[in-house]
Order: sequence, then C-alpha cells, then structure tokens
Amino acid sequence: MNSADHKTPPPAAQQGAESSHADADVRKQRSDGAEARTRLLQASLRLFADKGFSKTSTREIALAADVNIAAIKYYFGDKAGLYRAVFTEPMGNTCDYMYMSGHSEQTLQESLAGFFTGFLEPFKQGDLVQLCVRLHFREMLEPTGLWAEDIDNNIKPAHAEMVAMLARHLGASEIDDEIHRLAFSIVSLPLHMFVARDVIDAIRPNLMNTPAAIDQWAAKMTAYAEAMVAFEANRRAALIQKKKS
Repeated sequence: MNSADHKTPPPAAQQGAESSHADADVRKQRSDGAEARTRLLQASLRLFADKGFSKTSTREIALAADVNIAAIKYYFGDKAGLYRAVFTEPMGNTCDYMYMSGHSEQTLQESLAGFFTGFLEPFKQGDLVQLCVRLHFREMLEPTGLWAEDIDNNIKPAHAEMVAMLARHLGASEIDDEIHRLAFSIVSLPLHMFVARDVIDAIRPNLMNTPAAIDQWAAKMTAYAEAMVAFEANRRAALIQKKKS
C-alpha cells in the first residue's frame, strides 16, 4: 500500500482541539446569523416605514443592514417574507394581552391591569413604537394585505375575548352593542398613546420618558377602565330597576 494512502489518525488531543474549533465556528456562525437577522429587521423597519414596501429595494436593505443580499432569502425567503416579519415581530402581538385578560378566575382589575401593562410594554423600547406605527400607517395607505389579515386573524378574535370578559364581569347574558362600545373605548386608552406619542411628548414629555412612567400609565388606565365598567354596570342596573317600577 502506498504510504501516501495510509494516514495515521491524529492524536486524541489533536482531535479534541479540532472538534473544539469546529464547535466554536458553528457557535460563531449561529451568533452571527442571529445578529444578521436582527440587523435586517431593524434596517428594513426604518426603510419600509419611510418608503413603503414597493419603493424599498432588497439591495438597499442589505446595504443598510451591512449583510449580503442573499441573507434576505436565507432568513425570510423573499422581500415579502421580510416585510411580514417586520410588520409582525418587533412589538410582538399586542392582541395577545386581550387574550390574557380573559381568564375566568381573574378579577376585573387583574384582567385590565394585565391588558394595559402588556399593551404599553413596547414603549420601553425607545423609538421602536414610532417606527412601527409609521409602518402601520404606511400599510393602511399602501396596502399589501397584511393589515386586513391582521384584523381578521388577530384583532377580531382578541376583541371577542375582551367583550366576553366584560360581559362576564357585567353579568350580561348577551353581548350587545353597549359592551362592544365599552370594549372599543377601553382599547382606545392605550391605542391613543401609540397614535399621539409626538403630541404627548410636545406637551408633557415626562409622562412617557421612563419605564416607570409607562407603568404609571398602565396603573392609571386600569383605574379609568374600572370606572368605565362601573358606569356601564350602574346604567344597566338602572334600566332593570326602571323596567320593574
């Protein structure tokens, strides 16, 4: 046998070193990959919010994120997949907090506090909220179908959870227009902060400039919403009393 064809296995120590280097390379690739994906999300969020889906190219996204353009295909499939991720991932699904508020064993205060705390949590992440709001406005003006999909798949079911929770605490056997109106009014409390952040900052910036300030909003809104539910409960009780008299 040709001596060149016979290769002596490397010593165990050398094998271990090679294995360690290989493992380190894999970990580095995974770490770099996660970082590249994050950079793509951050860069495309700004570009999509500023220019919209159709006027933003994958080349400028890759350039802004400092990644190879092939990374878009690798992580998101295509530009549409990247846009979907940007539209849904950065703030999470705020509708989840409506689902969280619907546990039957929770008091009204606990349900409302969980809802407002979760809904307002993104404000603790810097300018992320403003960018996401601008992207949503952009989607409404130049629809790709994601907003309509979000309404059907997330907002409508979450609203149903909210009205069911309110009906339970009001002791209502049926969900009528007044309960829907109450649910929309409660949700409008935190939603206004997303829409009017610039106005609030211009008038009273200290109300939103720290995580503690955001937590205080959640506590205050819980109290405001409890008062709204109490008003509706009293209105219903008065109607019942009027029918009896």
